[in-house]
Amino acid sequence: MALPAFAIYAVLYLYPALSNLLWATRRWDGNPESEPEAVGFRNFTYMFTNDDVFIQSLGNNFRFMILVVIFQTGFSLLFATYLTKNTRTTIFLRTLYFFPTILSSVSVGLIWLALYDPNYGFINASLNALGFESLALNWLGDSRYALYALAVTQVWFHTGQMMVIYVAGLQQIPQELYEAAQVDGASKWQQFKHVSWPMALPTTAVVVAYTTIQTFRAFDLVYTMTNGGPLNSTEILVTLIYRNAFFGYQYGYAAAQTVVLVVVVLSLTWLQRRTLRLDYGAK
Repeated sequence: MALPAFAIYAVLYLYPALSNLLWATRRWDGNPESEPEAVGFRNFTYMFTNDDVFIQSLGNNFRFMILVVIFQTGFSLLFATYLTKNTRTTIFLRTLYFFPTILSSVSVGLIWLALYDPNYGFINASLNALGFESLALNWLGDSRYALYALAVTQVWFHTGQMMVIYVAGLQQIPQELYEAAQVDGASKWQQFKHVSWPMALPTTAVVVAYTTIQTFRAFDLVYTMTNGGPLNSTEILVTLIYRNAFFGYQYGYAAAQTVVLVVVVLSLTWLQRRTLRLDYGAK
């Protein structure tokens, strides 16, 4: 009975993934009349030794990931801590914070593109109205700030989603632990530090891993808001792969970059899991 599902998975996922490994060792411009050239590992060698844009994009992705993981995880845990109890107010606030997640990435990108507009955007208009004209910047047009502006948008977009995951995790913590901590005279901070945080580590592992994956596949948001600019300052791996494949006609090279993307994401999620000491199989 599992055969139909496995067949669909094999055709739509397994076969493309395995064939991508083969194309990563080829050079092909997409012309059906031209024969793909076997180049071995030269695509990978060129990527790390001669492609400055790839190195910059990889660095951008790491910076973007670090910013989003820190702030999105922090805000989602903070909100979840105060919204754990099921009251009318907390349920309403959870719904309100979760709402951006149901929007499409393109919609969110267009909303924040308007907010960041240097001429009529709400952010600069508010800063000017409050007398902070010096802080009114070209947020997406300046290579010094564009990546940080994107990180703010990404955090706003998915914090509510991660908050719901944290709420579910925190609600599983036995109340007896908090009652015992209160009897011992523990403050709210001490209860969070010694009860909530250790018990929420499995949930944190899920949140951090999922957030990391989100930052490496934020194609829609980046493409809508900056298209990788200015000066490649917001170019990340997925947008670079798209550009190389469909505009540069370097299909084999783009396939090699896809392999690197998968290896990087798998390595990061494994490292995060080890850092959080959640590898239950290796005690």
